[in-house]
Amino acid sequence: MQDFIHSIVTEFERNKNKSIALGQKAYMRNQFDFFGIKTKKRRSIQKPFFVHQYLLPKADLAATVKSLWKKPQREYQYFAQELASKYTKQLEPKDIDLYEYMVTHKSWWDTVDFIAIHLIGAYFKKYPQRTSLYVQKWLKTDNLWLQRSALLFQLKYKSNLDEALLRVTIHALMDSKEFFLQKAIGWVLREYSKTNPEWVKDFVDRTVLSPLSKREALRLMI
Repeated sequence: MQDFIHSIVTEFERNKNKSIALGQKAYMRNQFDFFGIKTKKRRSIQKPFFVHQYLLPKADLAATVKSLWKKPQREYQYFAQELASKYTKQLEPKDIDLYEYMVTHKSWWDTVDFIAIHLIGAYFKKYPQRTSLYVQKWLKTDNLWLQRSALLFQLKYKSNLDEALLRVTIHALMDSKEFFLQKAIGWVLREYSKTNPEWVKDFVDRTVLSPLSKREALRLMI
């Protein structure tokens, strides 16, 4: 595991660009440091690490992700979450603990949305009986990123989306003044409108949504 981490540290250090890093940091409101590696180049650097035969054993994933999550440059968190996505065919019940850790540490939309859609979304597809338990738990917290995850994990579910659960989740959060929650409500409704526009239109007509959520929800139907 340590050799694996050391290798990606070496590659990121080798490819850093200070001027790009300053722009990336400013874009993220100076919350995180960056190496200055743009997404396309970063993914090219990462590619050999994600070759199946070179992946770490699944048992090492949580420790590896947490080690990378603690590092200052944001590229490490991007690498860690994309690494975690390579193991979604090996999901175990305990993996939700790792995903919660990732959502609640160094939280911002750029990582939370990936985790919610690609990791938590895959997890609840495999363990649907656990979905309501965790969604209710997250709704009761004061952590807006867990709440945003409760909205967004179904974003790519299409016809498998649980309409009743989405309705309950939106009603629990629609009075929040948080921009990131209001935006997420609109986003998930807009995405679902590609699958079931009648349901979304009826829901919006019957629900007092914020102007932002309503505008985003109906964008594809105007």
